[in-house]
Amino acid sequence: MSRTTVALLAALEALIVAAIGIGICLVPITILWAAQYQLGADFTVVWRSAADVWLVGHGVNLTVSLDPQTVAQLGLPGAAVPFQVTIALLGFAALTAGLGVRTGMRAAETDQRLVGALSALVTFAVISTLVVLTAGSPMVQSSIWQGIVLPPFVYGVGIAAGFGFAALRGGAFSETPRSSPDDRDATGAFDGGSGGPTSGRTAAPAVLAVLRTATAPIPGALRTGAGAALRAGTAATAIVIGVAALVVALLIFGNYGSIISLYEQLQTGVAGGAALTIGQLAVIPNVVVWMASWLVGPGFALGTGSSVSPIGTALGPVPGLPIFGIIPAGGWSFGLVGVVVPILAGFVSGVLVRSRTAVRGLDGLRALLLIAVGIGAVAGIQLGLLAWWSSGALGPGRLHDVGPNPWIVAGLAAAEVAVASAIGLAAAGRGRR
Repeated sequence: MSRTTVALLAALEALIVAAIGIGICLVPITILWAAQYQLGADFTVVWRSAADVWLVGHGVNLTVSLDPQTVAQLGLPGAAVPFQVTIALLGFAALTAGLGVRTGMRAAETDQRLVGALSALVTFAVISTLVVLTAGSPMVQSSIWQGIVLPPFVYGVGIAAGFGFAALRGGAFSETPRSSPDDRDATGAFDGGSGGPTSGRTAAPAVLAVLRTATAPIPGALRTGAGAALRAGTAATAIVIGVAALVVALLIFGNYGSIISLYEQLQTGVAGGAALTIGQLAVIPNVVVWMASWLVGPGFALGTGSSVSPIGTALGPVPGLPIFGIIPAGGWSFGLVGVVVPILAGFVSGVLVRSRTAVRGLDGLRALLLIAVGIGAVAGIQLGLLAWWSSGALGPGRLHDVGPNPWIVAGLAAAEVAVASAIGLAAAGRGRR
């Protein structure tokens, strides 16, 4: 496939990815606009609202300046002065990153993989720039530089992950590339069925060569230990997030009646309820990360001075989203039992990495302790970054502080996982003997 064709198809896919995310925001707001204003109001208000939501979903800060009449209607303390909304609706970021993984994997199946990736990324950056430049209004202003940088960054992270998955899927641990024409992906967006001898070849050999060149000066024992720590730490993070997602799902089903009653109290109507539901779906990844922070121990806040943690729960006025109906005023009954989750995650990851990794030369106590510290550091950094990305300001006044403290989450997660993984590494070593 020619370079121009790859670039055009990659650009088209980036356009589709952006259209999906923006469309999810635009469609319900358009329906609400049509139902409430009978198509009589200015549609630019609808577009700007959808653009603001999409930008916030990628971590772009909004500065809100409300007029006195709106402040009086809302009755929010502190809303009379301009305030910022800095919390990211992670559902949109997750969607963009997930579709970016697909873009990266499809681009990796072509000879012009870098051309495809760069074309998709540049196209997405152009779209993001146009969105942020057209999103401003007298009441709500988006951070222009964040709107230009952050959405393409999220998409780029997905593309990079797609390259990695393609390398693993193609056999990154083997030197032999797939050269058979029958192995080509005939349905890929970047594979036009040109029939060239390398049109279906994966990116695995190239990625492997780059990694080997970059890590050549690093001693073998250090490479093995660092790789083991990275894999086990990521596995521990995945276990904690997975358990947190399961707990959130169970809480939603268990508190379904409370959530429905909050919907009824808001009296948003059908169109408003649909828009509210989509907004809450975008917030659910945040809630999952908050639950992971709760399992680690620090918990999270729903306003300045509030706390939701295994030790105790102290809530003030809660934002009027029905999803927050899963949080009881007295806290969850399972209490400190949840802290067992990161400890088990560290133990299991330590056992698995010791049983699956060649640790020749790393059987000494000092080496295993260093690997355990590395596992804890990786898990702590990852969970801390997730906590940071999921927290921020949701509104004026006390709503300036919503979500977990990323530094405390990172420190406690690193300590818990490191200690548990050390025990797991030692236990697996005894089992092998």
